Amino acid sequence: MKLKLDNLEVGLTSNADNQTNFGLRETAYPRPQLRRSHWQNLNGLWKFAFDDEGKCIQPSDISQWTDYIEVPFAPESTKSGIGDTGFHPNCWYEREFETPPGEGRLLLHFGAVDYRARVWVNGQYIAEHEGGHTNFTLDITHVLNDSGITKVTVWASDDPLDLAKPRGKQDWQLEPHSIWYPRTSGIWQTVWVERVGATYIDHIRWTPDFERWEIGCYAALAGDAPASGIQIKVKLSVGDRLLANDTYEVFNGEVTRRIALSDPGIDDYRNELLWSPEKPTLIDADIELWYKGELLDEIKTYTAMRTVSIQRDRFMLNGRPYYLRLVLDQGYWHDSLMTAPDDEALRRDVELAKAMGFNGVRKHQKIEDPRFLYWADVLGLLVWEEMPSAYRFSPKAVERTTKEWTEVIKRDVNHPCIVAWVPFNESWGVPNLVETQAHRNYVLAMFHLTKTLDPTRPVIGNDGWESTDTDILALHDYDTNPSHLTARYGPEVKLSDLFDRKRPGGRILTLDNYPHQGQPIMLTEFGGIAYAPETNPDANKVWGYERCWNISELEMKYTALLESINSIEIFSGFCYTQFTDTFQEANGLLYSDRTPKFPIEAIRAATLSGGLCTPTSC
Repeated sequence: MKLKLDNLEVGLTSNADNQTNFGLRETAYPRPQLRRSHWQNLNGLWKFAFDDEGKCIQPSDISQWTDYIEVPFAPESTKSGIGDTGFHPNCWYEREFETPPGEGRLLLHFGAVDYRARVWVNGQYIAEHEGGHTNFTLDITHVLNDSGITKVTVWASDDPLDLAKPRGKQDWQLEPHSIWYPRTSGIWQTVWVERVGATYIDHIRWTPDFERWEIGCYAALAGDAPASGIQIKVKLSVGDRLLANDTYEVFNGEVTRRIALSDPGIDDYRNELLWSPEKPTLIDADIELWYKGELLDEIKTYTAMRTVSIQRDRFMLNGRPYYLRLVLDQGYWHDSLMTAPDDEALRRDVELAKAMGFNGVRKHQKIEDPRFLYWADVLGLLVWEEMPSAYRFSPKAVERTTKEWTEVIKRDVNHPCIVAWVPFNESWGVPNLVETQAHRNYVLAMFHLTKTLDPTRPVIGNDGWESTDTDILALHDYDTNPSHLTARYGPEVKLSDLFDRKRPGGRILTLDNYPHQGQPIMLTEFGGIAYAPETNPDANKVWGYERCWNISELEMKYTALLESINSIEIFSGFCYTQFTDTFQEANGLLYSDRTPKFPIEAIRAATLSGGLCTPTSC
C-alpha cells in the first residue's frame, strides 16, 4: 500500500502534525532514563522517496518526493502508509517543523535508524551514524535560521543482502522464510528535539551496591562547561521518603560519587527498598546542574536498589536464589514490524508476560525500544538483552557488531529490569566456532568486553550450545516429549554425561578446554509448539518445531512440558519459545494480535506448575 502526496506542503509545519509535547505526561518521553520538560516529537508525516540505484548524494539531488510516510514506522510496514516489502537499499525522508522557542542548544534525537543514516538540517550536512538498533543525538544549533522553521532531511541505507551487519531476524530473502521475518529499513523509532542550555547533562550512570547499601552515581556534562564552579545536585526519593539530597563539585566535566543510604540492616526493612518483579520499587532521581546560582540544566530519571549475580549453580537476585521463568520475545507486530503500534502496546506486552506466569523475557535478536524497558522497570519484568546477529564472520562484521554492542550497553545499562547480556546466539555469526580459533577469540572477546563495560550483570557468551567462557550455561532443546527431557536432564543423569555425550540440535554443549565449571544451567529455548489447524488457508506456510491441530492439544502439550521442565533440579531457570506468533512462525502462546490461544489463567497455571521452585525462590 502506498499513499501518494497530493500536496507536499500540507501539514508539514502544523502544530497538530508536529505533536508538540510540551506539558504532556512524563511517561511519553522517548528516553525515560534522562527526561527533560521541554521536548517536541517529530513523529508523524514526512516526505519520502526510495532511491534504489543510489543516485542521490544530497537533498538537492532529489527531483521528486513521490510518497509520504508515517514516522516512526518502517516503509516495509503497512502502518507506515508505504507497505513495500521489496528490496530497497536506499530511502530519503524530509519534514519541516516549527523551531522550538528558547535559547541555548537544540538537540535532534533519533531513537534508531536501520542501518546507516546521514542527516542534513536546513540543507547543511550534519553527521552520519551507523548501527540499526542504537540511538544518536546531533546538536543542530549552528544551522538554525531566523525563519522559525527547521527542515530535516535523512538518507537511510540498508542493504537487504548484507549479512555482515547486525540484522537479527530480518530476512535476506525477498519473502520471509523459516524463523526470519520482514526487513525493517530506515527510521523505526521516535525522532524528537529538545532545548538544553549551553552546558547540559549528557549522560548518567547508576551502579547499585547491595552489599554496601549505596548507589554509585556518574554524571558527564556536554557543551561549553566552565573550567570550575559547576555543581550538580542529586535528590533521591521513593514516594514521599527522601533518601539523599546531596551537592557535588564537577571536575573536568564529570563527577563520580557513591551515595550511601541509611541502612537499617534488617531484611524486612531493606526489602521495602529492593527492586524485584514481585515488588518493583524504583528510586526517583531529580538532578540539577548549577553555576554561580544559575540553573543550567534539570533532568528527572530513576534507579533501583537491585543486584544480580551468580552463586555456584544459582542465579541470585538481591542476594537470594531466584528461579527464572522467561519467555522468548521477538518484539514484532504484524502491521508495524519491530516498531510497537504505540506506547500502550509495549506496556501491554509486559503485563501479558507477567499475567502468563513469567517473571522475565529473553528479547530475542532485537534491541528493544527504551519505552519497553521503562515499562519492564515500572511493572517488574526481568529482561535478557541480546545482540542482533550478523551472519557472516568477517573483520567488518566484527567491527560493526562490537561498536553497536558497546552503544547498546551504554544506552541500557541503567535499566534495573536488565539482568543479563547475551552477545551471541547459537553461534550465529561465528559458524565455525568449534574448528576456527578466530571465531572462538571473537566470542571470548565479546564476553570479556561486556564484562568490562558492565561488571554488575551475568553474561551469556553464546546462548544455546558450543559455550566458551560464560556465566550461565544456556541450552536449547526443542524435543517436546516430556519423558525424553526428563531422561536427558533428570536426577539420574550425571553432569559429566550431559556435557560429554548429549548433543541437542546436533551441537556440543561446551567447547574443548571450556568444561562446565558449576555455573547455573538453564534451558533457554524449548517448546516451539505451533498451532496450525488444517482449516487455516495458510497452514502449509506455518512454521514451528512441532505442530498442533487443535487448541486443546496445544494446552495439553504446554502443560505437560512445563510440569516436566519445572521439576528438573539441575535447571536454574528456563525460557519458553515463544511469546507471540510472529508472521509464519506460529509457535506463540499468544496470536500476533496478543490474544491468548487458550485461557490466560490456564497458561499461568501451567507456567508455574510443579517443581521445587516457587516464583520467588528456589
